[in-house]
Amino acid sequence: MTSDSRSPCPPYGYSCDCTLPVARQIELVAEFHAYGIRPTRIAYRLGIDIALIDALLAGEHEERRFEALVRGYRQRRFRQRLRDSEQVRGQAAYELRERALRDLQAQPGV
Repeated sequence: MTSDSRSPCPPYGYSCDCTLPVARQIELVAEFHAYGIRPTRIAYRLGIDIALIDALLAGEHEERRFEALVRGYRQRRFRQRLRDSEQVRGQAAYELRERALRDLQAQPGV
C-alpha cells in the first residue's frame, strides 16, 4: 500500500461560488490556461462554471477575444521569464532563456 500525497482531482462541485462578471471570468480562464493550469482546477479554485471553461477552450464562446488574451498572457509570461534570467549569469541564464523560448514556441497559436 502506497501513500499518495497528491491532492485528488477536484470534484465537479465547486469549492466556492464565483461572483465575478463574465468578462473577468474569461480573463482569468485565459491567464490560468496560459500558465498550463487544468480546467478542473480553474473551476475548483475560482468557482467558474466548468461548462464556460470548456466552451472557451473549445473556441465556442468569444473565440477571438479569448485567443488574444491567451496570446497576451503567454507573451507576458515569456517576457517575465526573460527578466528572471537576467538575475543569473552564464550558462544558467542561457538555459533559462532557451527554455522560455522553447515553451513559447511549443504553445499553439503564438
